[in-house]
Amino acid sequence: MELTTRIFGTIDIDEEKIITFENGIIGFGDLKRFILIHDAENENASITWLQSIDEPAFAMPVIDPLLVNETYDPIIEDELLMCLGELSAEDILVLVTVTVPSDITKMTCNLMAPIIINANNRKACQVITEGDEYPVKYEIYDILKARKEQV
Repeated sequence: MELTTRIFGTIDIDEEKIITFENGIIGFGDLKRFILIHDAENENASITWLQSIDEPAFAMPVIDPLLVNETYDPIIEDELLMCLGELSAEDILVLVTVTVPSDITKMTCNLMAPIIINANNRKACQVITEGDEYPVKYEIYDILKARKEQV
């Protein structure tokens, strides 16, 4: 399947890799099908892109929360994950959305609302974590800069 995107141009998509959000993602409930796009030129890149299939002009940067917060372990009600089907620890992929403002040093990620993907069946959902331990705007620029300098 071919998709013409705003950011990546025309790309080939393996339909077996399409991730489906039954309820969409927060703020974009109508967008249900996505693909993860990695930076082919930089395999050490921390940020991946969640590219919409339904709206090719829409893509959002996402990141593994453990890259910016090594102790990230949110409490999520089991009932919120039921839409993902049967889960095992090795099938779960957790990502968080990244916001990149015009001043890149103010880059943040949303630790309060992770995206949970069942890698086995490609079903996904975005959930709100319990409690107030994890913020919506967690600053990550300095953390990513330090990680990049270590590579």
